[in-house]
Amino acid sequence: MQFIYSKDSGCDSLHLKTKEYAHIFKVRRVKNGQALFFRNLSDDILYQYKLIKVDKKDAILELIQSKTYKVEAKKALHVGWCVVDPKTIEKTLPFLNELGISKISFVYCDFSQKNFKIDTNRLKRILVNSSQQCGRSSLMEFEILQDLNEYLALYPHSKIIDFGGENITKSDEFSSYLVGCEGGFSKNEREKMDKSNIIGLNSKIILRSETAILYTASVLN
Repeated sequence: MQFIYSKDSGCDSLHLKTKEYAHIFKVRRVKNGQALFFRNLSDDILYQYKLIKVDKKDAILELIQSKTYKVEAKKALHVGWCVVDPKTIEKTLPFLNELGISKISFVYCDFSQKNFKIDTNRLKRILVNSSQQCGRSSLMEFEILQDLNEYLALYPHSKIIDFGGENITKSDEFSSYLVGCEGGFSKNEREKMDKSNIIGLNSKIILRSETAILYTASVLN
């Protein structure tokens, strides 16, 4: 664990419930006087606190020092992801977080099941746990869009991962791309796309939606 998340990081003292931070205070058995690093994930500052008191219900920490320490991927990437099963999204999210994806636009495309609902609060909790492990200093952004028309209006220059385009290479410089759900894009959706924005993947194997997103992010980074 690279740091501990608390929205109150930066205050002169922290009052934490040991039930919420059981791993730190019970599993790791942190002792009084020991220093711990914290982030609030809303600024780029790493805060160092000293444990003053810990008991069964709560713990008190005192701020020792702070420093600006930004930990991000070299390239910020925006991903449009046509909505798939939320369980798939939740399993893939930590990997996207480690690859430095800055924002995900979840799009209800024609082949998305409309009964799939995105719980952004749950996704945020997953991101917090992931960032504590990988050290990333900011939280990924989310937005939910109702259809492809809304996405293309907001991101007209976004590349689209689909069949028929030139294969992506490490020299490509784009920073936004859209991936379809299982089954890809409908005929109606393809007619709305600017063909010059379509990018292919150098693979003869058909990739799942989440694999295509990870593959593209890995190549671009």
